Amino acid sequence: MVQQPLQTGGVVELRIPNKAEWVAVARLAVAAVANRLPFSMEEIEDMKLAIAEACTNAIQHAVGASSIEIVCEAFPDELRLTVRDHGNMSASELLPQSQVDFPESRAGLGVFLIRSLMDEVKYTLDPNHGTNLVMVKKVTR
Repeated sequence: MVQQPLQTGGVVELRIPNKAEWVAVARLAVAAVANRLPFSMEEIEDMKLAIAEACTNAIQHAVGASSIEIVCEAFPDELRLTVRDHGNMSASELLPQSQVDFPESRAGLGVFLIRSLMDEVKYTLDPNHGTNLVMVKKVTR
C-alpha cells in the first residue's frame, strides 16, 4: 500500500548547492518538518545529524553534481527523508549492484551514524545518474 503524505503540504522539497556551507539549511528544513510530527527533541536532533551526514556524504562523493535534493515526506506514523545527487561516481567508487546497501568495506563513521540514528536506510547507486538515499524515522508515541 502506498502511503500518502500527512496532508496538503506534507511534502517539502529543497535543493541546495553541493557545498558544505549549505548543509545547515538542510538541517533546519528537516527540523522544521519534523516539528510537525510528535517527535521528541532528541529524535529531531538525531534526524538533523543524519541529514547532515547524508548531505556531507553526497558532497564528498558526487563528482560533477552542482546540487543536492532533499525531500521530506511527513506521514502520520513516520518521516521519510530522501537525499539525491546527480553526480557521477569516480571509477574507484563504483560497486557491484549487490553491494549498494552501504557495504561495510566502504562504510565510514557517517554511514554508521545514519544507520544508528534512523529506523530504515535504503541507498541506491547509479554510476550515471547519482545516488539516492532514503532514511525513515518512525513516530514512536
